[in-house]
Amino acid sequence: MNGETDLGRMLATLTVARRPEPYCFLTGADHLTEAAAATIDEAEGRTIVVPVGVAREHGFEPEFVAAWLTLEVHSALAAVGLTAAVSRVLADEGIPCNVLAGFHHDHLLVPADRADDAVAALERLRG
Repeated sequence: MNGETDLGRMLATLTVARRPEPYCFLTGADHLTEAAAATIDEAEGRTIVVPVGVAREHGFEPEFVAAWLTLEVHSALAAVGLTAAVSRVLADEGIPCNVLAGFHHDHLLVPADRADDAVAALERLRG
């Protein structure tokens, strides 16, 4: 299944889904990798993204509590402009954004207390 490459079509059909639980980033918690919704291996070590509840159950207090938003447009991995467009609209609203790309969708982790603002800003991209 090929992803969309036309930025105009991607933005025109953009919808946003929000996972129900909050997430956080952890490092030094490789023993929780199986509970991770995402992992990123860096030179400094592995970063995992887990539900906040899992982190707290294992004695971690999150530094950044995030809402996990999924852009429900199947963008091609080689598509140009989608990340820039969503980053710009969120930056204009003063909303921090951490982007994870999957094969089918892009995922944004934004401050949990700004999730509604982020969704509203992203939906305005549909025009």
